[in-house]
Amino acid sequence: MWKNKTVLLDEQAIRRALRRIGHECIERNKGIDGAVFIGIRTRGVPLAERLAAQVAAIEGANVTVEALDITAFRDDGKGGGEAVLPQSELQNKLVVLVDDVLYTGRTIRSALNAIMAMGRPRAIQLAVLIDRGHRELPIRADYVGKNVPTAEQEDVAVRLREIDGADEVVLREYVTE
Repeated sequence: MWKNKTVLLDEQAIRRALRRIGHECIERNKGIDGAVFIGIRTRGVPLAERLAAQVAAIEGANVTVEALDITAFRDDGKGGGEAVLPQSELQNKLVVLVDDVLYTGRTIRSALNAIMAMGRPRAIQLAVLIDRGHRELPIRADYVGKNVPTAEQEDVAVRLREIDGADEVVLREYVTE
């Protein structure tokens, strides 16, 4: 059973983290023209949309936002079906891949495989709201909202108003009773 332990980010903290990531992304790339933000379903999609809105507010540039379902590219046998891939042309574009939590790196590896199956972007950068550690693959985020060292029995639950009706990030611990 999951037991709520600590609220890591509230609505305002999530907004600040995304604003900071937007500034970092613009600064690192010397602008954002022609970029495509790709959110990994489920919670990466609204985060990509919010990040694009932040960039538009800062830079005045519209950024294309796409959704990516990596189920068909999974390596754990839970894949199958057809992948939902971005409709935008990605060849020679800057792709900013967006997800809620970076953990083992396997979801990101699957997303990279899906993107590369569509063409060859100029660059792929990774933005995550939470990096909780415990990597199994050599994958590192370019932009991180918050680093949260966790124990194996802990879980980071991201709740977003578009899906869950409220914005918060909670650290939960699995307890057996």
